[in-house]
Amino acid sequence: MRRLLASLCLLAAIGLSAAHAVLPDEMMADPAKEARARNLSRELRCMVCQNQSIDDSEAPLARDLRLLVRERIAAGDSDAQVIDFLVARYGEFVLLKPRFELQTLLLWLIPPLVLFGGGAALWMHLRRRANGPPELSASLSAEEEAKIAALMAADGPADGAERPVGSRSQQGRAQDLRAAEQKAT
Repeated sequence: MRRLLASLCLLAAIGLSAAHAVLPDEMMADPAKEARARNLSRELRCMVCQNQSIDDSEAPLARDLRLLVRERIAAGDSDAQVIDFLVARYGEFVLLKPRFELQTLLLWLIPPLVLFGGGAALWMHLRRRANGPPELSASLSAEEEAKIAALMAADGPADGAERPVGSRSQQGRAQDLRAAEQKAT
């Protein structure tokens, strides 16, 4: 019981702790500007770690980017100007959430289209399955029925007893059918 309680406390402490790599010497004196810098840092990708924001990354390049963001904010740039400056310098890849533009249209549209296509395919599959297998309604011509009757009559047991259904293989019946067709021609 104690182990379980200790494990739960450890997991809660790990899950609730803020994992930020911002060092005290990077922080701005003005809390409002620091909050802006932190919000912008959460939107920018670390070019080294790639799946972390620069706010979470401890890489030297992430530190440089955090300092650059703070410099631009201290210079009086708006959030959009800071983002535009970094995109001009590092490209769209620096944004964790890419902009919805012509260049990123496929990036934004492919996931919902794939999800919609998969749902439509699943719906069609389930609909076909609910309707059951397609019925084969092939009717036999008079000539084919005569051939089958001749084969069945020739196939009967010598003692006149009926043979149980399915006692002869499909291959044997197919061979008999081919033999009857050859005799007829």
